[in-house]
Parts: sequence; structure tokens; C-alpha cells
Amino acid sequence: MTRYLVNRLLMAIPTLIAISIAIFLILALAPGDPMGEFASNPAMTAEVRENIRRSLGLDQPIYIRYLKWVWAFLQGDLGYSFTSRSPVIELIGQRLPTTLWIVGSAYLLSAVLAVPLGVMAAVKRYSWLDRMATAIAFFGFSIPTFFTGLLFILLFSVYLGWFPFIYNSTLQVTDWQTFVAQLQQSIMPISVLALYQAAVLMRYVRSSVLEQLHQEYARAAHAKGLPPWVVLNNHILRNALIPVVTLVALEIPNIFTGALVTEQVFRVPGIGALLIESINRSDTPVVMAIAFIYAILIILFNLLADLLYGVLDPRVRY
Repeated sequence: MTRYLVNRLLMAIPTLIAISIAIFLILALAPGDPMGEFASNPAMTAEVRENIRRSLGLDQPIYIRYLKWVWAFLQGDLGYSFTSRSPVIELIGQRLPTTLWIVGSAYLLSAVLAVPLGVMAAVKRYSWLDRMATAIAFFGFSIPTFFTGLLFILLFSVYLGWFPFIYNSTLQVTDWQTFVAQLQQSIMPISVLALYQAAVLMRYVRSSVLEQLHQEYARAAHAKGLPPWVVLNNHILRNALIPVVTLVALEIPNIFTGALVTEQVFRVPGIGALLIESINRSDTPVVMAIAFIYAILIILFNLLADLLYGVLDPRVRY
């Protein structure tokens, strides 16, 4: 297993290098100028703009800028924002707690709902529970999250007036009243994300459990006289959760990078909103940092999923 882990990590190095080169080239060659916001300022002369461009290193060749960025990244320096001149790592650190709270809570809620519902829907196939869970799942992943968010705003904010439709980023939780206010403004974005993620995950769990229910090893376990719940818990679920682990591992990085659409709909100041703002402003250091961190998380959690295969299924050997 140690050799397998080392080999996978060594394979990840050229993959990350290729990803970083691709992202950097795309951002460097994309239309848009970081100095574009100064173009309408009459006090900003061409000479001043050129001095700013030189101070940001934009006058250097692309490969020089890339090598400098890689060296700084290896030292833990993500650079400075072109627009705010603040360290990128500070900008991400300011937005990360909100993203972890909203997206993390939604993902945890979706997993808590999807796994038992998917298992029960598979075991009680074609029952009223299966039909209801399937209908909710199809509704959840068929409707885009931005449309679901607008429906929630119209229903629960405009007509019922239960929850605020704009997230208050300045709210500080200091007592019970502010804690309740924090929950009220978080319920809708968390519910929108949880509905979509639970729908996708539940369908995967259901189909995976159904595939294992009639395998020979399951029939043999039943023939031995084992209780149905023992067969389901100790035998079927261990095999059924293997493809589900891959899906979960690919979705976990979203907890750290935010939900782009939902954060825009509810004005949640998370990482996703920061990424959209930085793209609109051609703020390359911020976009590059978020995109590359996302790539690193994808590779790491893929590796973690591969390692979990051996825990779930003893037949898996590295």
C-alpha cells in the first residue's frame, strides 16, 4: 500500500504541472485587461498605467511570469490581487468560513438524507417509498439550482416573509438572537444545495444497492440464515458504497471552492462569489489560485477514494 501511495503521488506531480500550465496560459491569453478599470479614469495617464503594469509583472513574458508564480506558490505565497492589492491567501481566508458553513452544511445534510433513503428505496423497490424518493430525486436534479433558488426566494421571502433573501455578510454571531438570524439567512441556500446534491447521491446509492442485492454472495448469506439487516449492513453495503465513494470524493472539493450559482443567487460572500468577481475583473492571481487549489483537492480526494476501496472491499489489492 505504501508503494501504491508513493506511485500515485509521483503521478500526481506531472498532472498538477500540466494543469497549472493550462490554467495559466488560458488566463494569460484570455480577453480582458486588469488595467481596464483605470481606462475611464482621466487622472490615470498611459505612463502611470504602464508603471502599474510593470509593478505587477505584466510586462514580462508569460513563461517568466509562470515560473515566478510556481516558485511563489511552493513557498506558500499565492500572490497579490490585481484589483485590491491584498494578498490572495487573505482574500480566500476571508471567504472560506462562509463557504465551509453553507456548502459544508448542505453536503452533510444531503449525505444524511441520501444514503438511508437510497438504501430503503432499493430494498423496498417499487413501493410507495421508492416512488416518492425517486420523484423527489428527479425533481431535485432536473431543476437548475438558480431556478430552485428563485423559487425559494419567491415563496419563503416574498410571499411568506420567513427568511431574508440576501445573505448578510456583516452579521456577527454573539448571542442567541444573532445565532437564530444566522440560521434564518442560511436555511435557503443550504436547502437549495442539499436538495440537488441529495438527489444525485440518492440515485447513485439506490442503483448501486440494487445491483448488489441479487448477487450470488448475497443469496449465499441469506441461505446461511443470516438476518436481512446483517446481510445488508455487513455484505451488500460494503460493495455498494464503492462507486458512491468515488462520487463523494469528487464532490467534497466543492465544499472548499464554493457553489458558484447559489452564492450568486443569494449573495453569499463565499469562494464561488470571489471567483466570479475575479473573473469579471480579470484578476488573474485570484482565479489562478482558486482553480489550482481546486485541482489539488480533486487529485487528493481521488487518491483518498482509491485508498478507501481497500477498506470497503477486502478483495481490492494495491
